Amino acid sequence: MKITRKYIFWQEFKIANHEFGLHFVEDEFKEVLKPGTHRFFDPKNKHRVEVSSQLSPFFSNTKFEEIVLSGKLKDLAEVIDLKDNQWGLVWVDGRFYALVPPGRSAYWLGPKEVKVEIVDTNTVRFQHDALQQIINSPSGKIALDQHVVLPHHVGLLYYDGKLVETVLPGLYVFWKYTVDVKMVNVDLRERIVDILGQDVMTADKVTLRMNASFGYQVVDAQKMAQTVEDVQQALYRETQLALRNVVGRRELEQFLSDKNEIAAEAEQMLATRADSFGVKVLAFGVRDVILPGEMKELLNKVTEAKKAAEANLIARREETAAMRSQANTAKLLENNPTLMRLRELEVLEKIVESGKLQVIVGEKGLTDRIVNLL
Repeated sequence: MKITRKYIFWQEFKIANHEFGLHFVEDEFKEVLKPGTHRFFDPKNKHRVEVSSQLSPFFSNTKFEEIVLSGKLKDLAEVIDLKDNQWGLVWVDGRFYALVPPGRSAYWLGPKEVKVEIVDTNTVRFQHDALQQIINSPSGKIALDQHVVLPHHVGLLYYDGKLVETVLPGLYVFWKYTVDVKMVNVDLRERIVDILGQDVMTADKVTLRMNASFGYQVVDAQKMAQTVEDVQQALYRETQLALRNVVGRRELEQFLSDKNEIAAEAEQMLATRADSFGVKVLAFGVRDVILPGEMKELLNKVTEAKKAAEANLIARREETAAMRSQANTAKLLENNPTLMRLRELEVLEKIVESGKLQVIVGEKGLTDRIVNLL
């Protein structure tokens, strides 16, 4: 309450140029006092005046409803009545001022230019050209929720637990107190998963330890969200099952000789399941196969025996070929005496060049001729 002067039977109130006075008698609102000096005969002290400043664009008072309904604010303030699904965006002198909640409110007509923009909150997502100004204001933080979809991601938007749509990277703002909004980021980049130490048994009951890896990428985020809770865990499990399937149908020797074929078959099985999750398998490979210690020794012995047998076979083939060549040569020389004499002379020439002579020949005439030559 504002009292400038108080006399025995009078009260005097002075209202500044930027103010209005709210005059009450016995706590009942009577009128709005304009700037200036006002006197009231008040021997029983029943009058009081509350001051409302126009420096604040909006009018507020504990008896706001009573004052508004009296109609005494006409031509002094603009009353707006927002429904439950409406909020007001208040602009003062062209700058954003505040968000006004549903209900009745009033703003002074002058000296500042006030504009109220009414927005329907049934449209849960809030969009505006001045979005950053609005969401960074104190009232914006109270009324609005922000959700960010990161680069290289898409966002799965849920209203009250129901998937509504898939949105691209960016900032999204929603009204509070309308529906329960949830935004789930889904990474669209390739991810690599290692599968280590998987014990797999072959058809002939040999236990192998395998290390594998696969790469995948989400191609249908909605399908993935509606099909599987944890896509990476699901793909990990499917890879384990695929390896057990393709290895368990082969014996060890077949497995070792067909590792690439086995990897391709496992990848095809994994890709089929991944497609049902909304995911694409980009790569798959078996990195390591670890055999039990005793099996390594056996395989080494088998390999060693195979190599020895192959070496013996090659040696015998070469010996056979050499003998066959010698037999063919002997037959040729036997049927051609002149060729035989030439061959003997070639051998003799090589012996002479070496400086040593040890010749055994079967024909007497040839021996005599060789001696004569020497």
